[in-house]
Amino acid sequence: MSLVRRAVPEDAEELIRLRQVMIDSMAGADTSTEWHAESLATIRGRLADPDGGLAAFVVDHPERVGALGALVVGTLEYRIGRAGNPHGRVGYVFSVATDPEVRRRGYARACMEALVEWFREQGVGQIDLTASAEAAPLYAAMGFVRTPDPLMRLRF
Repeated sequence: MSLVRRAVPEDAEELIRLRQVMIDSMAGADTSTEWHAESLATIRGRLADPDGGLAAFVVDHPERVGALGALVVGTLEYRIGRAGNPHGRVGYVFSVATDPEVRRRGYARACMEALVEWFREQGVGQIDLTASAEAAPLYAAMGFVRTPDPLMRLRF
């Protein structure tokens, strides 16, 4: 039996907690937590819609009842097709986090494998993510490669 399961709306608070763990580990990131309360209803709603284009896979914390040990979250995106991805379906991984207490147990990898399989089932032609230096070896071992495309962002 796999430790990995698809997240449900009742996991929303823990998803936010682990996302904050990830954010806190990023140099220069805005580590404020005021967004948590406002985000809670949104993530619950997205988790309640299995066909809404968002999937989160989690491992329950082995020592704390009701807590999560690891999570991976991804979304489906559509872009006009091209060579290698004629249908334009793209998976985007945007949150991978493991509780510091249970790192180095393979939980993030197991969650990533479940998300990659879910993307395959959705007919995705490519999966994109941004990787920290610490996480890059995991993704490389799974077949991800660096691309020359520089990421730029506009905020509103």
